[in-house]
Amino acid sequence: MSEASIDTARRAIFGRLRSAMPAEQVAPPDVSGYYAQSLPDPAIDRVAHFIERARGWQAEVIETSSTAWPAALLSVLDSKGVKRLLAGRNTALSATLAASVSAERLCWYEQPIEQFKATLFGPSDAGMNSRQSGVVETSDAGITTQGGIVEAVDAGITTTRGGIVETGSLMVWPNGDEPRTLSLVPPLHIAVLRANELHDTLYEAMLAQRWSEQLPTNALLITGPSKTADIQRLLVYGAHGPKQLVILLIRDEQPS
Repeated sequence: MSEASIDTARRAIFGRLRSAMPAEQVAPPDVSGYYAQSLPDPAIDRVAHFIERARGWQAEVIETSSTAWPAALLSVLDSKGVKRLLAGRNTALSATLAASVSAERLCWYEQPIEQFKATLFGPSDAGMNSRQSGVVETSDAGITTQGGIVEAVDAGITTTRGGIVETGSLMVWPNGDEPRTLSLVPPLHIAVLRANELHDTLYEAMLAQRWSEQLPTNALLITGPSKTADIQRLLVYGAHGPKQLVILLIRDEQPS
């Protein structure tokens, strides 16, 4: 087909599309007006409401403080038998994690995924046991091997942009330091959330954080662990992501 024919066809297509447009443009919805009429009850305990909603989606919420959350994290790791915790190197959590979690247990996500697949997903050989006995070795990157075999991570820990009280959801903005695989691939996702970063609605959060000026390439809204009911309407956890979600909720005051 010649360029002239292509141009003619393109003009014809766009002409039909324009002629099919309604004569009067439909006004955009008044989102701000809707939320102005749907203000939350100021008497509601926002933190308690968030916890109730998050637990309703099978998330485990642990209330802690700015000084006690490392101990709470270690308790979670021990109770769930986590041997390998994956974390971003240059985040608000990095220094505390390095000081609190042993080098044998902590693994830094600082390699391209092509070089990191065995650590994320385990050995490619289905007959190879990533937990088999052997000499334990830890590299500078925090990659542990058992007898030369890369040991897959059990959990990933991330920061959050805040939480949504209305739905009990977490807001996570993946970036180069915390790729989205960090919260999606390990079977256990541990998220650190500060109570003073809770927002009543997603709309409120987008306005307060000025998303329109700095929208990321990918924004995650995480509501409980991964789940699906596609097959025979049976709810199954962990089909497309973590089977468990633990939220370390840092309150401004010690929980009573």
